[in-house]
Amino acid sequence: MRVPRFPHPLALLSACVLIAAALSYVVPAGAYDRREDAATARSIVVAGSYHAVPRAPVGAFQAVVGIPRGIAEAASVIALVFLVGGAFAVVERTGALVWGVHRLIGALEGRTLLVIPLVCLAFAAGGALENMQEEIIAFVPVLVVLTGRLGFEPLTAAAMSVGAAAVGSAFSPVNPFQVGIAQQLAQLPLFSGWRFRLVLLGVALVVWIALTMRHALRTRRAVGATAAEAAAPPRGRAGTILGLVIVAFALLVLGMARLGWGFDELSALFLIMGVAAGFVAGLGLSGTADAFAEGFRAMAPAALLIGFARAISVVLAQGHILDTLVHGLVTPIAGLPVALSATAMVAAHVLIHVPVPSVSGHAVLTLPILVPIADLIGLSRQVTVLAYQTGAGLCELVTPTNGALMAILAAAGVRFEGWLRFALPATAALLLLGTAAVWLGVAIGY
Repeated sequence: MRVPRFPHPLALLSACVLIAAALSYVVPAGAYDRREDAATARSIVVAGSYHAVPRAPVGAFQAVVGIPRGIAEAASVIALVFLVGGAFAVVERTGALVWGVHRLIGALEGRTLLVIPLVCLAFAAGGALENMQEEIIAFVPVLVVLTGRLGFEPLTAAAMSVGAAAVGSAFSPVNPFQVGIAQQLAQLPLFSGWRFRLVLLGVALVVWIALTMRHALRTRRAVGATAAEAAAPPRGRAGTILGLVIVAFALLVLGMARLGWGFDELSALFLIMGVAAGFVAGLGLSGTADAFAEGFRAMAPAALLIGFARAISVVLAQGHILDTLVHGLVTPIAGLPVALSATAMVAAHVLIHVPVPSVSGHAVLTLPILVPIADLIGLSRQVTVLAYQTGAGLCELVTPTNGALMAILAAAGVRFEGWLRFALPATAALLLLGTAAVWLGVAIGY
């Protein structure tokens, strides 16, 4: 697919911030009433409560002020990006990472293509189980080294990680931050209808993995041994450093799954890992600090992208137009036949997810409005939730307002238009699959 060349992602997101400010002058200001929901522990909109509010146009200077406010709101995620980048800069300087990847590839003995489906399935599981996104940034340095050593482009690393995780999240039967919140808002039994979604998830992953492998094989190049491998540390020291990395990732999984860790705890974990790796490798205090600083410099664009993306929603909220945009998109759905209404819901979710790139925030904003509409026209609540998952979840693959996606692409060295050339056709195919599942759900009374 031919995709026009985009400006630098920071310029693109800055333009989006200014567009959001400009819309505040032409889009009527409005708001829904909100209430605290005990089931989801979140503030959700009250259906039928949309009303006009005084206009609050956002001037050019206010729009620019929204950027540091967005950075401030995303401070925990940005700290994680910097400290992950610094920690892996230390590990890369020791040579242990490249040495370990080289040994892994040698152990596979001609079965290196298995890496793609295995890594895809691992990240898809992370997406399906806990909506993994920003956490993927920690894996990017390892995946880029691995795919590069296999002769694949960095885009393949992004497709195996953030791409597979987004697909897993979009069709997950158990993702608590997506289908879990949506079903609670729709007053459905938690994770009900999982068998239908599980089959859909399996088909979607087959499509994504096949397209990822096709791209990887078409762009593969021959590679040889690298200078970094030749300069790798002694085997015992390299093994110790890689052991620290493995322990850090094990603690990451344990912390998120069992200990309730957030971004601050993960940032501290990688800071400790990086310092320990530096001292094991004999870099000393100054050498380790210098490697961290090098990693900070490399990750600065990725970190800023997250803050700039957050600034868009800051400006939309400041201008009191976000609820108006949602109201304008969902209201016409009530007048459509059932099957067309379900299809229109998918399309509306795709459009709404551009200014609302959080799947949980998207759910609490739209589902309380759409569920009464679905009841009115005879559309089942399970299909209503499935339409939300399809539209909002798959939009995560291509929207530039998804700060995590943009940061991961930047960390991997993948240009946004290059990603779109791969991801847009794949996303379109998955949207067709999801829409077909919505139609099937209507037909069988899912």
